[in-house]
Amino acid sequence: MGPGVGDESTFEAEHADEPEVEAVLGFRPTHAVNVSAGCNREIDHVATGLLAAAVMDVIGGVAKAELLDGQAPVVAGLPGVLGIVDDDWMALGSAEFLRAWVRHPAFRLVK
Repeated sequence: MGPGVGDESTFEAEHADEPEVEAVLGFRPTHAVNVSAGCNREIDHVATGLLAAAVMDVIGGVAKAELLDGQAPVVAGLPGVLGIVDDDWMALGSAEFLRAWVRHPAFRLVK
């Protein structure tokens, strides 16, 4: 992953409506690794969050977690949060953030 790998123009087109991300991170992301699953039960959400954190341990990067209405104030105080963007609908953070969010009683991934 990184500059020069894959089609950066596709990534840029898909994320053109997210200018706040670059402002919060201090750099322009060029690639993404998506970790997703059909989450119906609580354990599905937990496993997906922890899997994403484990992937980040290996390849680095920043998590972009979509939030449900009202979750931004809860998430903002967690360790590893870099910022809340997109009118409180997205949190950016580290693997530490994902692990802290998974442990929180209000944790839920957006389907």
